[in-house]
Parts: sequence; C-alpha cells; structure tokens
Amino acid sequence: MSAELIDGKKVAADIRAQLKTEIEELKSKGIHPGLAVVLVGENPASKKYVASKEKACTEIGIASFAHKILETATQAELVKIIDELNNDPKVHGILVQLPLPKGLDEKEIMNMISPAKDVDGFGPEALGKLVLDETGFVPCTPHGAIKMLEAYNIDAKGKHAVVVGRSVIVGKPLALLLLRKHATVTIAHSRTPDLKDVCLKADILCVAVGKAKMITGDMVKEGAAIIDIGINVTPEGKIVGDVDFEAAKERASYITPVPGGAGPMTIAMLMYNTVQAAKMAAGIKVQL
Repeated sequence: MSAELIDGKKVAADIRAQLKTEIEELKSKGIHPGLAVVLVGENPASKKYVASKEKACTEIGIASFAHKILETATQAELVKIIDELNNDPKVHGILVQLPLPKGLDEKEIMNMISPAKDVDGFGPEALGKLVLDETGFVPCTPHGAIKMLEAYNIDAKGKHAVVVGRSVIVGKPLALLLLRKHATVTIAHSRTPDLKDVCLKADILCVAVGKAKMITGDMVKEGAAIIDIGINVTPEGKIVGDVDFEAAKERASYITPVPGGAGPMTIAMLMYNTVQAAKMAAGIKVQL
C-alpha cells in the first residue's frame, strides 16, 4: 500500500480562489481588506516567509502594508508601530514575523496586538476562545491541518488522534481543534518515553516538533492519516519533514508532503483570517 498524497498546494489554491471572489464582492461594497506585516531584522527565513505572504496578498487582492525594521530597533519603537497599526482603519490584520531578534520581548508585542486584528491567532484572547469553544481567530497552521483533513474527507469523529508537539502556536491548538471534531486526542512530544507505542495507536498522526525524520516508518499505524507540519533543512540543503516520508507512505493511507503540505495552507489560512477580520470590522457576521 502507498498512501494517497494530501496536496496542500491544491487545497490552499482552492481556498485562495474562494477568498479572491469574496474580496471582489467586499470591494464592491467599499471594504478593502488590509494586512500589515512587521519584519524586524534580516533573518533570511523570515524574509522569505514575509515575501510569500505579501505575494499571496497581491494575488487575491488584499492590501499589504510592509513594515521592515532594522534589527537594532528598540522595544519602544516596536510598541509604537503596533499601537499605530491597532488604530489604523485600513489595517484589518497584524502579523509580526517571529522570531524577533534577541533583546525584544515577543510576548509583550504579541499581547499588544488588538484581538480584532490578531489574524495569527497567537494572542491570549484568541487562544482562550479556542479553549472555551467560542468564535475567534484560529492559529493558521493548525487550522490549515484541519482544512486538509476536511478536504480529503478524513473524519476525525471517534478516531484516535495523536499530536506530536506541544507548542502554543501548533501542537496545543491543533489538539483542541481535533477535540472539536470529536476525536480522542493524545498529546505527545520529544520527551514522551513510549513515543513509538503512542504513535502506533494513532488513526490520525500530526507531527510538529522540528526534528527531521523523527517519526520513522515503524512508528506509523497501518492505514493512518499523517499530517506532517515539520520543516527542516538537511545538511545537503534538502527540505524534509518531521516524518520519514518514504517509509511512512508505505504504511499510511494519507500523508502530506514536505514541502507542499502544511506550508501553503498556513498562508491560505492567514489570508482567510484577514478577510474575516475585514468583514467583522464592517459589522458583517462571520463564521471563523
């Protein structure tokens, strides 16, 4: 058996196409969705991610406001920028590209972003609403993982889902979203002593730890659906996931590629959240 590929690029393209139509309708009503992206420093990976987000905005009609700041910027300067963006009616979403350079307080900056513009879904209000099953912005990467499962009719109801990774921006929110889908959820991580046994129980296995090929083929249950959220660069310069793709695909029923799986979905869901933020600012009821 060889797993069916979950094509994140295609699912993301479908979402972007739908958003483009929605944006055209909003603009006809005088509503112009806008996303501000704040990039501090010259981190090559961060610059690449920001460029991808700006390109996505342009393609579907979202106004993109780039704020590129020197690495020597102070906390006070960054606070001032966030305050200005919070009060700018043209800006519906604010994204601060992480990680910030050393010496800057990420938590303070993220907590400063207005909940109405927190399209990354990283702030305490967004995460609190997720825990409480209330409507709010959902972090983009876990939201994208759920959308991929839905696109391939992989029903989590009654299934055992294992999330390997416990970060606040991926692992924990993804576990909560799977609970919403009525899965029985186990959260594991790099220090779980019986990780192989835990993974072998997973009907749906989601991995986000940032360690290349950490999940080997013998850790995958026959017929499992795998969502690999890891992005790692090998010494040879190859991009690979947290799952050993070649070995795992022979046991799984569905699997995401890396690249081409979770990455495009993260950007698509950022666009989605920005459009919803613009609607909410205009008093339009939305379903997040």
